[in-house]
Amino acid sequence: MVIRDIRQSRGLPQEGLGPSQSYISALERGKWKASLDKLEQIADVLSIHPTTLLLLAYLKKDPSLDPEMFIAQIQAELNDH
Repeated sequence: MVIRDIRQSRGLPQEGLGPSQSYISALERGKWKASLDKLEQIADVLSIHPTTLLLLAYLKKDPSLDPEMFIAQIQAELNDH
């Protein structure tokens, strides 16, 4: 997940992200899936919006996605509701 990339770029240890080092390690290795509450908690520590974490994860999973088109699609879907 992108959590590791962001955490390392900011020089933060796993222990600094929240619940426990083992939990963060398992998330970063893809062994566990985070709940929305945990994503919000981690995002808060990283000073990033939880939606940005999800967007970055999708972009990492599929590098062929165009970030601007992806954001435009999300904006259009938000406008429809």
